[in-house]
Amino acid sequence: MKTAFTRTPTYKDVPTHYCPGCGHGIAHRLLAETIDELDIHERTIGIAPVGCAVLEYDYIDVDMVEVAHGRAPAVATGMKRTNPDKIIFSYQGDGDLASIGAGEILHAGHRGEQITVIFINNAVYGMTGGQMAPTTMINQVTATTPKGRTSAGQGYPLQVSELLATLPGTIYIERCALSSPAEIRKTKKAIKHAFELQIEGSPGMSLVEVLSPCPTYWRMSPVDAMKWIGEEMVKVFPLGRLKG
Repeated sequence: MKTAFTRTPTYKDVPTHYCPGCGHGIAHRLLAETIDELDIHERTIGIAPVGCAVLEYDYIDVDMVEVAHGRAPAVATGMKRTNPDKIIFSYQGDGDLASIGAGEILHAGHRGEQITVIFINNAVYGMTGGQMAPTTMINQVTATTPKGRTSAGQGYPLQVSELLATLPGTIYIERCALSSPAEIRKTKKAIKHAFELQIEGSPGMSLVEVLSPCPTYWRMSPVDAMKWIGEEMVKVFPLGRLKG
């Protein structure tokens, strides 16, 4: 029998706590593979804030720091400035990065902090019960928008990548997805490029936004959640490189 997949050393062989069909496991694997392929395991420090990915250190075998909700860019800034030889990344969901952490990510990008940000966008608060997030789309049903989000009542979804791409301190911004094998390969390529820029010493912040499924709070099957990304989410959050 031909071996189709071999677990990379940095990706721990442990049971998952994520819901069936969640995209975090895929994103973790891409991140771990990138770290090993670039041979930066001993140099890498990750930042995991509050959210579904708060237990990322259970899966990624590198030094990790758990921080308060939304504060990953601030902690990553301090880590990089005091350890310029290290490769520093944050891994953040949309409820974390685009809500309570919006000011943190905006100013880290504006200052041009030399960090790598992996931004998981599933358009909902996953850890706390499926409430509306800043990225929730118009007409999307959540625990706090049972009739769907409306622009008049709750405003429009926040397009973080477009916002950050306007800042002179950001050097690379790309939006990817986990909706198909082809898109997953593109996502890995983007994550790898973002890390390579930091390894090369390029001045500025890199961010890769990843559209990821949340079948539990989208109230869909895992298969339908993947289809929904490709058919609906990309209309609001178009895929592609925005900067760099």
